[in-house]
Amino acid sequence: MGKVLGVGGVFFKAEDPKAVCDWYSRVLGFDMSQGSFTSWPHPANGYTVWSAFAASTDYFKPSAAPFMVNLVVEDLASLLEQVRDAGVEPIGEDYADQTGKFAWLIDPAGVKVELWEPPKE
Repeated sequence: MGKVLGVGGVFFKAEDPKAVCDWYSRVLGFDMSQGSFTSWPHPANGYTVWSAFAASTDYFKPSAAPFMVNLVVEDLASLLEQVRDAGVEPIGEDYADQTGKFAWLIDPAGVKVELWEPPKE
């Protein structure tokens, strides 16, 4: 019997896909050399989460999008310096608990991006 191994990608519509791709390249260092997408091998640390939230959740705010993107990162503090150097201010307060460290951004398409550094194993 087949089974799901994890999330294979995040796909979304944008009014200006090139501008969104340029933003992810400039702010988060995505390699967009292949055009309108990038890919990575699955990280050695962390896991992929699939979760349905109640329609009334405020967790995706201030985004009006009905979804949020979570990115597994390494060295969140350094990445946040890079983000700020690119002229982007994270939203809300950084957060940490037993599942790791978190910070959030809003991309040019209005999508909330959650940056997650898993705890070291």
